[in-house]
Amino acid sequence: MAFITLDKNKLKHNFTALTELFDQNNIQWAVVAKLLCGNEIFLNEVLDLKPKQICDSRVSNLTAIKNIDPDVETIYIKPAPNTSIEEIVKYADISFNTELETIKLLSAEAKRQNTIHKVIIMVELGELREGVLRDDLVDFYQQVFELPNVQIVGLGANLTCMYGILPNADKLIQLALYKEVLELRFDKHIPFISGGASVTIPLIQNQTLPEAINHFRIGETLFMGTNAYDASRYEHLKQNVFKLHTEIIELHEKPMMPDGEVGLNMTGEKVTFDPAWENTTNYRAIIDLGLLDIDTEHFSPLWEDASIVGASSDMIVIDLGDNPRGLKVGDTIPFHMNYMGILRIMNSDYVDKRVI
Repeated sequence: MAFITLDKNKLKHNFTALTELFDQNNIQWAVVAKLLCGNEIFLNEVLDLKPKQICDSRVSNLTAIKNIDPDVETIYIKPAPNTSIEEIVKYADISFNTELETIKLLSAEAKRQNTIHKVIIMVELGELREGVLRDDLVDFYQQVFELPNVQIVGLGANLTCMYGILPNADKLIQLALYKEVLELRFDKHIPFISGGASVTIPLIQNQTLPEAINHFRIGETLFMGTNAYDASRYEHLKQNVFKLHTEIIELHEKPMMPDGEVGLNMTGEKVTFDPAWENTTNYRAIIDLGLLDIDTEHFSPLWEDASIVGASSDMIVIDLGDNPRGLKVGDTIPFHMNYMGILRIMNSDYVDKRVI
């Protein structure tokens, strides 16, 4: 059976390093846990680190988080669906919002639950995902400001996730200016300007982050030790916090070139083959994992002399060359995954999750 491991020592190292960075710059940060897909084994490891806040975009995952640690502050980080309002008020202390009618529902539900629900208003800065248009922000804020049982605790923005629009000082200064305008207009302090994510960390390092940006949401850099701005590695952080291990279920020396007329494969593609493969053989291992679990572009063997040469729904074929390690059926092959690869594997019920 395939399994994914979380190295708790590497995770703790990255968490500590990031906490020091943000503390030195008077920034509060929240762990974005959506990569864990609500897995309680891994959530326990994160919560043992005592983050001040933890974010997710699925209310079921926030439920799991609150069941483990009722005291941790939780943030729902996408506009709320109307069908989940009751659960969001119950399990999310804060939610990101862009729709007035949705906030009215949150207000009514918070009143029914006899609580105050905190909201962060997301502002459109060019990524064209979620966000209130800048020309509408003052009027939007005023209408939310007047609602009972909701408290505006911040402005926020999302960049990079969909179109790759990168954060810079100019864009984030805009967010800071909106804070100043709204505070002057309504005579009410806005505690958080949540303009930071993993991709924004380089702005701290090169000292171009506007001082008003005081809240970051971090997932990728914590779990992968990578710079989301350019996909490079941070030397002071640990990579491969997660590692994928797959079991060999068949291993034979076989021809590299298939034999027969070539049609479309299961994904609708017509595969082409390197002519150099003609009349060559290699050891080919089939692993107990498939496209149902992960796409091949999102992971790769940790061994440089092994490579993925084919995949179907439930099996993936690995070229082992002349099998220098003497692998046999039942042995495992380790893999590195990128962010989307980890996300896919974590969302697969067919892959075991283990802490090391």
